[in-house]
Amino acid sequence: MKRYNLLIVLLLLIFNLTTAQKKGSPAADFSAVGEAKSKIEGTVPLVIKHLKEVSEKENDPAILSNGTAALAKEYGKVELEWRLYRGNMNNCILNNSSKKAKKCMQYHNDMFRGTLINYNNYITNLTRKNGYLGVDGDTKLNFNPAEVTTKLSESFFNGNDAANRMKGDQKKEFIGQTMKDDNALTPFNQLAAQ
Repeated sequence: MKRYNLLIVLLLLIFNLTTAQKKGSPAADFSAVGEAKSKIEGTVPLVIKHLKEVSEKENDPAILSNGTAALAKEYGKVELEWRLYRGNMNNCILNNSSKKAKKCMQYHNDMFRGTLINYNNYITNLTRKNGYLGVDGDTKLNFNPAEVTTKLSESFFNGNDAANRMKGDQKKEFIGQTMKDDNALTPFNQLAAQ
């Protein structure tokens, strides 16, 4: 009789240890959201610096003012999509079964990737050597939409798996952290002033 009790205790201990490891898993981490935010924001000061250099080189202040206005418009599109993307990803997780949530998240991730590709094409064309301004430049942008959205996708997919082990308010609170003000893109005017 004692052997069976010992076996049951051991099995329970093993089960509890494996469950604890899953719950403490670093896979359920939304740090990719903050990294993506920083990469997107980091493009603005670089592009404006480039515009200033070209404007001074060509002795034409319109290059800076018109370029900054156009950049603000493009950044505004990304800012809006960033908010929608995070909200949609959260809704996918909170309102769907695991299988439907993954399909829903893949759709929104693809949409956001398209927005970032358009933005990247715009800023690359604006800053590349012999760009449409016809002026040489050497501004290097460390911005890769595919890399950014792949990391975001992995983060949300892992978040979905973690959220499936949670209940009610705990799940909402966990997923809701992606919508905090800290994860919103900094307004263009603040970035342009840096």
